[in-house]
Amino acid sequence: MRIAVIGAGPAGLLFALLVKRRFPTWQIEVVEQNPADATFGFGVVFSQGALGFLERDTPDLHHALVTRMASWPMQRIVHRGEAIDIDGNGFSAIERLALNRFLQALCGDAGVSMTFGRLLRTLEELDGADLIVGADGINSLVRVTRADRFQPQLEWLTNKFAWYGTTRAFDCLTLTFRESADGVFVAHHYRYSPQMSTFIVECDRPTWDRAGFERMPEAASRAYCERVFAEDLDGHPLVSNKSVWRNFPLLSNRHWSAGNAVLLGDALRTVHFSIGSGTRLAFEDAIALDRAFGVAGDDVQGALTRYEQQRRPPVEKIVDAANASSYWYEQMAQAMRREPWQLAYDYMTRSGRMDDARLREQAPGFMARIDRQRGSAA
Repeated sequence: MRIAVIGAGPAGLLFALLVKRRFPTWQIEVVEQNPADATFGFGVVFSQGALGFLERDTPDLHHALVTRMASWPMQRIVHRGEAIDIDGNGFSAIERLALNRFLQALCGDAGVSMTFGRLLRTLEELDGADLIVGADGINSLVRVTRADRFQPQLEWLTNKFAWYGTTRAFDCLTLTFRESADGVFVAHHYRYSPQMSTFIVECDRPTWDRAGFERMPEAASRAYCERVFAEDLDGHPLVSNKSVWRNFPLLSNRHWSAGNAVLLGDALRTVHFSIGSGTRLAFEDAIALDRAFGVAGDDVQGALTRYEQQRRPPVEKIVDAANASSYWYEQMAQAMRREPWQLAYDYMTRSGRMDDARLREQAPGFMARIDRQRGSAA
């Protein structure tokens, strides 16, 4: 059995590792167009629930990974300079490059063949592979090549965002809302090491147009964002790594496999960064596909059918929540007219999956504050 995995991100590497451990005699090869030490973005974040699935399904991997992560027990929302803490909302984060290196080392130890710096132009270059795994991201060659069979659907959000880092290490995952003379901004920021944090800046399209970002050089754009969030950065600079302004794509596929090809992670579907589940879903895809082969053996079509049947229902629930979250940000100018406590509550209930009873159970301190504010406002 020969499996070719395109893409050496978390989804591709984890699947390669697990299936090689399960079937040591199978030939597993990973092909990646970038160098082994290349990465885009800064840190990746996991909720407590996201790490819970990893602990359940791959306990040895979970144990090795958590020792490398920064963790905190809450989330914070800052609006009009007022900080509101949300208890019971723990997260952990790790540098994206450190995560890739960790998985690369495990794959090497397991006997997975990895080739970096090779750009595939056609799937014919993988002739002889019994299975082609498209773990090659939003611009997936696998998905594009067989688009008539995967039947992808793509929607572009109107908000603009730029993915920066900063040398300020923040206490916890924080959403900071700020205004400039041109309009409204929000920063999604969290530390992923003692020295560095991710700092994603987002604004709505009218703000982006008024600020003139389309005509600004990258350095000027970064300096503008440093001014907007000067109080939050506290003298620390923003750090760029291909930090261009982008629109977020909402991608899905009607079918998850096409012949002997299957999609994982961002090649299959995207989830908005506001719920911090992209890498989680990539990991869960890899685990589910490996388990499908554990049942089906070398019956490729049987494994792919089982993978989609077992995996699609829970994925669709998370995607629905992520899409609702992304649409909330599209209307953040209206949300920012509210008082800080009102915005925080609105944010926590934005997906429709969280009501007062659930919030009181998961975040009793936060809801006690909301109840006090409601009483004062009555």
